[in-house]
Amino acid sequence: MAKNRSKNISIVDRGLTIEGSISCSGQLIVKGAVKGNLRGDEVVIAEDGVIHADATVSAITIGGKFDGTLRVLQTLVILATGCCQGKIVCRDLTVEPGGILDGEINCSQE
Repeated sequence: MAKNRSKNISIVDRGLTIEGSISCSGQLIVKGAVKGNLRGDEVVIAEDGVIHADATVSAITIGGKFDGTLRVLQTLVILATGCCQGKIVCRDLTVEPGGILDGEINCSQE
């Protein structure tokens, strides 16, 4: 019998702003705004989404804006519509043409 494997998905939708400390498992999709501290697995910032935070995540895809301190344990992807600013530590980095990366960046395999 196949196991039912569901993945937690949380959404911060357009028009919603969350301030404070957020900790989530599974996927977090941000279409609104997040300000504060963020700890999570897989984060996706949609084109209209904004995060101003001290964040530690496993993986993040930025199609909107991130500003702050970002520690990515695996992969950071900045899409053509994305902008990432601040102090960034990541393992693997991909920036699509048109994507903006501005800050102190440290990419290492550790």
